[in-house]
Amino acid sequence: MMEAYITAGAIFIVTFYAILSGKFDRSIASFAGAMAMVVAGIALGFYSQEAAFGMIDFNVMGLLLGMMVIVSVCKKTGFFSYVAIKTVKASGGSPLRLMIMLGCITAFLSMALDNVTTIILIIPITILVCDILGINPLPMIVSEIVLSNIGGVGTMIGDPPNMMIASSAGFSFNDFIVHLFPIVLVAMALSFVVLIIVFKKDICKRPKDFRPILDIDERQAIKDVKSLRKVIFALSIVFALFIAQKKFGLHHSFIALLGAGVVLVLVRPKIEEVIKDVEWPVLIFFASLFVLIGGLEHSGILNIIAKQVVRLASLNYTLAKVSLLWISGISSALVGAIPFTTSMLPVIKYVGVLGQETGSLWWVLALGVGFGGCGTPIGTMAGVVGLSMSERTRTPIDFKTWLKTATIVMLVNLIFVTLLIKII
Repeated sequence: MMEAYITAGAIFIVTFYAILSGKFDRSIASFAGAMAMVVAGIALGFYSQEAAFGMIDFNVMGLLLGMMVIVSVCKKTGFFSYVAIKTVKASGGSPLRLMIMLGCITAFLSMALDNVTTIILIIPITILVCDILGINPLPMIVSEIVLSNIGGVGTMIGDPPNMMIASSAGFSFNDFIVHLFPIVLVAMALSFVVLIIVFKKDICKRPKDFRPILDIDERQAIKDVKSLRKVIFALSIVFALFIAQKKFGLHHSFIALLGAGVVLVLVRPKIEEVIKDVEWPVLIFFASLFVLIGGLEHSGILNIIAKQVVRLASLNYTLAKVSLLWISGISSALVGAIPFTTSMLPVIKYVGVLGQETGSLWWVLALGVGFGGCGTPIGTMAGVVGLSMSERTRTPIDFKTWLKTATIVMLVNLIFVTLLIKII
């Protein structure tokens, strides 16, 4: 068993370094790491081919693919250009105001929609807005990725781990609003403070001449009104089903792929152009990452961490909550929020069996994995997708930029929640 721990941990660390260093393409590094994990697992008996394929979350893959197709068709209608011009006018040409506006829009959208869906919809608009103004889009994209993670914590449907926690703990939609939404609002404010300080030079530079933009008629940006109406119709179906998916028992992937199918049938675009717009490297990266993290789970490393929480809970409950918060945050940043949440659900249930109160542990777990996902680019799906989309700009997000922005946001918000735990 010790060989499995050491081998799985070593493969993950090497792969993680390769992904973050920038010396290798992320998709290639993650794919190579996934294959190494499977080979090592077969050799040592802790992982198998069947288990590896079973770890790939095709619900996530389908969600990504479906939304990418819809966004591709929507982009060609000129809708993003229309929204971009409207947003530029509303910002008054101020990069600071623009960053706050786009960040808040992203956060509140993420409370109602999946974080990845929000990022896929908002970043293309952001890039267009910044191109029109002639400003650096980096602060805007970073703020959107961070705020999508922070905002998603505020509701039951805003973040996949929250849905998992609600199911295990029996919490209602209103429970999340009461316990987490106020905390998220403060966390949003703290996040903006950090981002404004870090990006002070970029967001204080106003465009040289903003007046010509005010004369632009945004309605002229729409290239195909008929196709846009069809896309909006399909998106309305998608959003309605997302809101009511629990009632109908539908998966995220089915809803997104259904919407993509409706768009393709109604608009009938050139399929070659649509396929070209799909971010295939992102899909390969996700599939490989699921296999890689699955190896960590099957080796038992995550269970070791989980058992320590049970031990702490029996000794000092406040210390257990603080430890759970930081372990959840750091672990989510390193291995992802969803796999860590999956490993912790039975642990917290077991703490309840031992006679300990578990209500506050569930909320601490939600805050830890939600805020902790900002710690690294692979902490959440929104981070991975946002990082990939930033590569379309002249100033893509690198690991150094991530460390001095999103990682600091994670630490500040975890410290904030720690103080809450101590006070309450």
